[in-house]
Amino acid sequence: MKNITRRAVISGAAMVIAFGGAGLPAAAETTLERIKSEGKITVGIANARPQGYRDENGNVAGFSPDLVRAALEPLGVKEIDFVISEFSALISSLQSGRFDVIASGMWITPIRCKAVAFSDPVLVTEDAVLVKKGNPFNIHSYQDVVKNPQVKIGADRGSAAIEHAVAAGVPSDRILLLTDFNAAIAALTGDRIEALPMSSANVGPLLEDPNLKDSIEQAMPFAGYIGKNGIEVAGRPAIGFRLADTDLREFFNKRLAEMKADGTVAALKKKYDIEIDTETSVTAEQACSEE
Repeated sequence: MKNITRRAVISGAAMVIAFGGAGLPAAAETTLERIKSEGKITVGIANARPQGYRDENGNVAGFSPDLVRAALEPLGVKEIDFVISEFSALISSLQSGRFDVIASGMWITPIRCKAVAFSDPVLVTEDAVLVKKGNPFNIHSYQDVVKNPQVKIGADRGSAAIEHAVAAGVPSDRILLLTDFNAAIAALTGDRIEALPMSSANVGPLLEDPNLKDSIEQAMPFAGYIGKNGIEVAGRPAIGFRLADTDLREFFNKRLAEMKADGTVAALKKKYDIEIDTETSVTAEQACSEE
């Protein structure tokens, strides 16, 4: 009886091999494979200049969308659907499958790395602060905010600048969380807050806006959050992927390295008035572990 059972098992295994595993469940298609086969992708952005926004004609523009377009060129993707979302909803929409990628200048932080597989940094920026014209509260560091109980700051929900402000000791009852970046700008110009922390990469277009340039300015100089190592923590914006989409992230990182080498990234920085940075060696893994 044992011999019959053994022969039956061997025979069954041989049939599976002969018919190419017929009847076994096929391996699930990865997001990268689906993008290749369908020729389309959905990308989440937050409608904030210069990272990703709709221009006056309704077209999607910005550093991050242009970077994604350039990265996908070798795949022949014909349809890139850019969807505007509140910044605070980008990660949850990525996780739920509403977006395949998020591209809105999101900084790599240890907290976010638990939910997002970031590309290697596409930029290196620092904390900057917008204030009313003349900087009436003389704000040049987070410590200036901490020391002055009259100063309130604001930012869109989920902003890394808020993480830095809290880490620097700014009391939570003096931080106004707003729905999006445009609401944060309105809060500053409307005297609901006295300072608006943000990425230095986003300052240029705002200061050139004819509706804003006479009412706001960048606080200069400004010392950002000083980490445990005594060095000001840099902001490293990146493109975000789902944790499981390792092949898609690897493809993007390969293309990113190529585009940094051939001048594509530098040209896009110049196009959107983003200061050219010099640091390019830090990986996503290293940025995720920084405090």
